[in-house]
Amino acid sequence: MPSEISPSDKHTHPVDQVLPLWELVVYGFQHVLTFYAAAVIVPILLAGALGLSRNELEHLIEADLFTCGIASLMQAVGIGKVGVRLPLLQGVTFVAVMPMIAIGASAGGGVTGLRQIFGAVIVAGLFSCFMAPYFSRLIRFFPPVVTGSIILVIGLGLLPVAANDIVAGHSTSAMQDPVELRNVAYGLGTLFCILAIQKFFRGFLATIAVLLGLICGTLVAWALGDAHFNTVSSAPLLTMVQPFYFGMPEFHLLPIASLIVVMIISMLETTGDVFATGMIVKKDITPQDIARAIRADGLATFIGGVFNSFPYTCFAENIGLVRLTRIKSRWVVASAAVFMIIMGCIPRLAAIMACVPLPVLGGAALAMFATVAVVGIQTLAQVDFDNQNNMIIVGTSIGLGMLATAQPHITDKMPAWAHIIFGSGITLGALSAIILHLFFNHITLKSGR
Repeated sequence: MPSEISPSDKHTHPVDQVLPLWELVVYGFQHVLTFYAAAVIVPILLAGALGLSRNELEHLIEADLFTCGIASLMQAVGIGKVGVRLPLLQGVTFVAVMPMIAIGASAGGGVTGLRQIFGAVIVAGLFSCFMAPYFSRLIRFFPPVVTGSIILVIGLGLLPVAANDIVAGHSTSAMQDPVELRNVAYGLGTLFCILAIQKFFRGFLATIAVLLGLICGTLVAWALGDAHFNTVSSAPLLTMVQPFYFGMPEFHLLPIASLIVVMIISMLETTGDVFATGMIVKKDITPQDIARAIRADGLATFIGGVFNSFPYTCFAENIGLVRLTRIKSRWVVASAAVFMIIMGCIPRLAAIMACVPLPVLGGAALAMFATVAVVGIQTLAQVDFDNQNNMIIVGTSIGLGMLATAQPHITDKMPAWAHIIFGSGITLGALSAIILHLFFNHITLKSGR
């Protein structure tokens, strides 16, 4: 069982309680395992689109993990007015993928494209830092009808990612056909393992159910010949992440404007994530909290541009883990952040993480992402649905969010700028909730009668 809370800790909020070192290590490792696949997908997609070499891709992954760790430390531990000091893990925002690919491709791809991307990332990060206090003043426009809709859309929007992992699909924009029953068995087997541990065990073992499920699923896959560790020995033992590894960044107006729009969208997602986490850990969220969270996103993004990485935001994936395990300490995320920094410098450790089969990760993700949606439902329980306006706001936001999620090719014929909004169900649903709330509940039309 977890260690007993000392008398001095009884008056400390669970978010601020420092757990014993061995618990921090185990819980932190659990966060890293659930986070890893999503953490490295953006560099992989970008490298493929820009025609980068394998060595260049490996450096992008190392830089991403290293900067994820720094960003998560800033968000969870905090530095002055930077960081919300909640158990929130940071990762590269998926909203930035298509704009960054467009920037890199228009520059001719390769390293030249990367330099333009990094220049835009640096300026967009500074913009986010500057805008944080102004954006936080808009918190009055985020009542439960808005935050609940956003959190619910985030949870529902993440579920296809888990489903894609379970079937070992190439991307969420394409249906996997045929589906290998072996992969489905790994995914559902991992899920049932997690559920069984939570049902039949109590205390410490129940809180690491996700970690144990991932380990069991990987061991079964290894025994059946579907998990391989032979790439671990070939990975470098030690490396150092260098700033401006690909050369000095280049600054151009249109790429900068594109990523500033991305950061504005990211502010909305971060706001929803902070409210979701605040509800889970039972901590009231203030405008100052939102400002500190967005400021951490901006500073992390700036650092990302310097260290050859990309725009950062709070990762909803790990919010589900906090809800599932009920381990609320932000120092667990700090422990996970240290793991990621080490992994960024020791590629062999990252290679071990990469050996977990996608279907196994998908089974665990399915449980975690669904709990995010449940938090949204809990928030919406506070909404007065006798008010027809609220019914319209929630229903339309979920509908539009699922439109972009279920039909990802909806943007194929749209101009590039529209991909930023319509390319993500989470983004479209979040914007819809905010705009519809303003339209129905804040704008009054004078009657001519």
